Amino acid sequence: MPIPRNTPVIDRHLLRDSVYHHLRDAIVHGVFAPGEQLRDMELATWLGVSRTPVREAMLRLADAGLVEARPGRSTTVSSLALRDVRDARDVVAAMHEVAVREAVASLTEADLDAMRAANRRFRAAVERGDVEEALRADDDLHAVPVAVVANRALATVLDQFTPVLRRAERLRFSTLGGRASIARHDELIRLCAAGDAEKAAVVAFDTWRSLPATEE
Repeated sequence: MPIPRNTPVIDRHLLRDSVYHHLRDAIVHGVFAPGEQLRDMELATWLGVSRTPVREAMLRLADAGLVEARPGRSTTVSSLALRDVRDARDVVAAMHEVAVREAVASLTEADLDAMRAANRRFRAAVERGDVEEALRADDDLHAVPVAVVANRALATVLDQFTPVLRRAERLRFSTLGGRASIARHDELIRLCAAGDAEKAAVVAFDTWRSLPATEE
């Protein structure tokens, strides 16, 4: 397993979460490829931590479907099956639907401005083919209702299953299909500003439910 040269900065106050997020992002961004074996000691050395938080992170990654753990044998990066992507997509869509429905009444003008600014960044990124920036802007936009509703259970589910969708999102945002998301975002923001929680929730659900659940 080739270990990246750079050493991430680990937040010692939130060690378990920090290790999990670093390993999750490395898998999602392709640093560790599907089928690649992951070794606790090598990962611990890379991150500058003990093996315990790495093992805990591996269990969470297995629950999310990002790694396959074989007790007593090896842990490898998963090649996500079509069923895994579909299941994650439907769960994530439902969580964003709930978040928007509950958040609309509490959204401030500053919140709406943050969503508008994120969509402008998203549009610019899609138009120049910058997939990573498009993903960041998309995250920032949808994070506003999630933050406003402040439902820890909902946020935990999204944290677990959103990474599974990254490949599908990269496929969309690297093609003209990403332009459709700009219009969906505009409509979502318009309905949120109008206080129409039900219609806004439907748009939020459809935005995520429309992600292509296809294998690479």
